[in-house]
Formats: sequence, structure tokens, C-alpha cells
Amino acid sequence: MINSNFNTAKQPSALRNGGFLILLVTGGIMALGNKIYELALPLILYDMTQSSVVMSTMRGIEFLPNLLLAMFIGVWVDRANKKTWSLIAIGMQAVILFVLYFSLSRGYASTSLFYAAGFLLMTFGYAYSNARVAMVKHSLPAPLLTSANALYNFVVTFVGILGPALSGMLLMLPNMHTALLLTASAFLVAWITLSALRSQEERPVHVRSGFWKELRDGWQELRSNRLLLTITIVVVFLNSSAGMVDTTLIFFAKDTLVLSNAQLGLVLSAAGLGGLVGSLLIGPLKRRFTVGQLISWTVLGLGLCSVLFSLTQTGWMLFLGLFFLGVLETVNTVSIWTFRQESTPHHLIGRVSGITGSLFKLGLPFAIMAAGWMTKLSSPQIVFSIAAGMNLLIFAGCMLSPLRTKQTEA
Repeated sequence: MINSNFNTAKQPSALRNGGFLILLVTGGIMALGNKIYELALPLILYDMTQSSVVMSTMRGIEFLPNLLLAMFIGVWVDRANKKTWSLIAIGMQAVILFVLYFSLSRGYASTSLFYAAGFLLMTFGYAYSNARVAMVKHSLPAPLLTSANALYNFVVTFVGILGPALSGMLLMLPNMHTALLLTASAFLVAWITLSALRSQEERPVHVRSGFWKELRDGWQELRSNRLLLTITIVVVFLNSSAGMVDTTLIFFAKDTLVLSNAQLGLVLSAAGLGGLVGSLLIGPLKRRFTVGQLISWTVLGLGLCSVLFSLTQTGWMLFLGLFFLGVLETVNTVSIWTFRQESTPHHLIGRVSGITGSLFKLGLPFAIMAAGWMTKLSSPQIVFSIAAGMNLLIFAGCMLSPLRTKQTEA
């Protein structure tokens, strides 16, 4: 039985764990780099093509690795040394960004190059994040996972706030792809930082029973955890509506609100500010509400944010909507992360994280591409309205599911 209130009172701080501190610093550096390139790639494409379809296709391709490869990556993570695996993943991302930067510097730019780079970056990015979940679980006792996840999210969000603002300034330079060089450099610093981790990870004691058997064990664990399975189904649809909104926001800000790159960077930082507030609220909220209740009500709140976006006519209104979006997404995401970590056995955490990671993104690429076409054929406001309607339906489903009243059990 896992305490639904996640009470961590009188527990030692996760900050006293040296291994977790290194993971925290590494995650902060990675967040800065990710924020920069995640904004830089679609903006460079926008300047090249002036097409919402190309931008949305890019975003859809970036999520394909989670959909197609995450569950297989989970099996490999459970088999591998997590530190070595993470170093390889971070190093490969740096190499890809350097290659992309030098290609653009020499005048070679094509949508296919961006699509390939986006796919590979997200593949190795997920490989690192899956291993990070396992390393955090291995480095801390269960009572500290909630505070650790909240702290990790706070630091990553705080550092990530600088990403959009910095990107906005960098993209004003004649060579906009300078942002890619900065990201590659940040990843190298993260690689050096993680190298200092003294891994005390124990090798799995169970005998390998074959790749597909191990993958099947992960599925069986997920099916036996009924609440996590219900949450996974909810997130499949929630991520689809969120992907539609996230993809459309940049095009909406540039094409409809006519914001400059610097203004866009500052406006997007509102989501980071909201994330900081959400990280501070998550502890008190989890002591008062169950995970299911938090997920249900944040789904409704995210739908209301989409309504606000559909009515937005100024940069300040967009700033306000993104702030509340950041608060709600943080509470929702940290709740899910923590429950998945606490309710999954150590030797299966990679597989369960991988399987749920794949399922979480099941509809996302298609929703993102659909949003691009809807924006092209109609307007961004239609996309926001459809996303709001989806969230209302998801909320209704939550109210009819065990999430509404069931305590957090495993």
C-alpha cells in the first residue's frame, strides 16, 4: 500500500544525496539545452518555409521515437548500466547538434535534414530520460521520491525559463542556427557533469529470460497496476490535446499576434514561471488530494487554458494563459511521475517507464499533424477550441473512472 497523501514529513532531504545532486545539476543543464533547440528548430523551419504544416510535421516526427521505440528502450535500460547508457545518449545528442550546426553553416539546409535530426535527438533524449527515472529511483528511498521529483521539476523548470528568452535573443542574430551550437555545448557540459556520478548500481540478480519475455513482464506489471493503467489511458488522450495546443501556439504567436522572436521567447517563459509555482504547490496538494483527483482536475484546468488561448488577442493574454498552463501541467506531470516510480518494482522500472512512455505518445504525432492542417485550412482558434472540447471529454471520463475516488494503491 502506498500512502495516497505522499507524506514526506520528518524525512531526510533528497539534497543530501550526492548522486541525486549530480542528477539534478545534469538535468538542469539538459533542460536549458532542450528548451533552446526545441524552440530553435521550428523557428528556423518557419523562416525557411513559412509553413504551419512543415512545423507541425517536425513536431510530429520528434514524438515518433517515444511512440515506436520507448518500450524497447525500456528493456535495454533495465539490462544496462544506467550511467553508461545516459552518457552515450547525451553524447550522441551533442554530436547530432554539432553536425546540424555545421551543415547549416555551410549552406546545406533541407526539411529532410531537420526531420532526421529531430527524430534522432528525441530518440537519444528519451533514452537518457528513461535511465534518469531509474537512477533517481535507485538513488533514493521511496518516501523521498515525491519531494525529489518536485525538486527536479523545479530546478529543470527554473533553468528552462532561460531557454526561450535566450533563444529569442539568439534568433535575432544573422545566423539563427547559433542556438544549435549553444545546445550542443550545453550537452557536453551535462556529459562532463554526469561523468562525476559514482554509480553504485547493482547488477540485476534475475537471469535474463530473453528480450520479448522481459518486455512481456513489463506489460504484465502495468496490467496488474490498475490505477497506473487507468492513468496511462487518460494521458494518451490528454497528450494528444496538449500536443495540438503546443504545436499551434508558436505559429499563432508569430502569424496571428505577430510577435517578434524576442517577444515570443519572453512570452513562452511564462509557462516556465507557472512550472515553478506548480513545483511549489505539488507537495501541499498531494497531502490533501489523491493522485487521481489531482489528475482529473488539472485535466479540466488545461481545457480552460485552451479556451483562453482561443480568445487571446494580445501577447499579455497569451502570457497569462501559458502561466496557468505551466502550473497545471507541472502538478499533473509530477503526480504521474511519482506514482509510476513508487508503484513499480526496481527491476521493472525501465520497462514500465518505456511502455507507458510509448502509450503516452500514442496519438500525439497524429494530433500534431492534424493541428498543422487545421491551422492551414482554418485558424489556430479552431485548434484551441477542439483541444478544449477534448479535455472536457477526458475530464468527464475521469469522473466516471476509479480516478475520482480510488486511493493510490499498488
